[in-house]
Amino acid sequence: MGGRSDSRGVPCEARGALSDAMISAMADPVTPPAVNDSDSVLVEAWRTRIRIDGLPHQARPQGRTEGYAMQQAVVALSGEATFGWKIAATSVAGQRHIGVSGPLAGRIVASRFQNNETLASLRGNAMRVAEAEFGFRIARDLRPTSDGPLTVAAVMAAVGSVFPAIELPDSRYLDFLGAGEAQLIADLACAGTVIAGAETEYGWSRTGLANHCVSAFRNGKVVAEGSGANALGDPCIALTWLANELIELGLFLEAGEVVITGTCVVPVPVSEGDVVMVDFGTLGQASVTLTD
Repeated sequence: MGGRSDSRGVPCEARGALSDAMISAMADPVTPPAVNDSDSVLVEAWRTRIRIDGLPHQARPQGRTEGYAMQQAVVALSGEATFGWKIAATSVAGQRHIGVSGPLAGRIVASRFQNNETLASLRGNAMRVAEAEFGFRIARDLRPTSDGPLTVAAVMAAVGSVFPAIELPDSRYLDFLGAGEAQLIADLACAGTVIAGAETEYGWSRTGLANHCVSAFRNGKVVAEGSGANALGDPCIALTWLANELIELGLFLEAGEVVITGTCVVPVPVSEGDVVMVDFGTLGQASVTLTD
């Protein structure tokens, strides 16, 4: 993933803020279901990059719990390894855009996680945007405790490093804006390709990352600016939400997994041939060249 350094983020005033609120969304523990038609349809759409109208009506997930159960079954059926997690819809604007009630957790599979300064294909991509996100690598398991939900301090103490990341989110649905929360969760919460910059050893402080400035460039020109505040108010809060969401689902963040915590800038429209770079100041940069 690249070298490590010892710098911490330099705070700045939040720019382009989309939301201050942390939105809680809990679900019942997940029990992986037997493979059904919907699982197979989604796996095939992933493999072929051919979008679908939606899942078979008789087998569509009903609610967040069934959506997460189907997501787990889809990844198992695909044979892919879970490399980490993403958080989708970490702003009120993002939630309204895709018609969901709160943030969504989605698995990142190993084949869609790439190192910095790489090529990435937009073939079949429904969304065609790039997002600038904080990434974290978990250094030790974040299991449930008897003290109730995990605190931000407890979660950040388990983080080994932070890195700048680009996500090229995607959906397997033709009408992802109208698919609804449960179907989007089943579809890995619009997970696409993740490009990760070099990791930086991270020592958390209570000031967090809300005021850390982020810029996005397309073909050498600044096209979007924002800050960590756009991810549930702070990427550290977003990561804590995910840790507790997974515990509610009977899962937990494992040592070695990576997490990207939601876009810090308004998503940047992209096309084949574009070069996208995100600049996180002292935390480094990540870049990708987009192909067909």
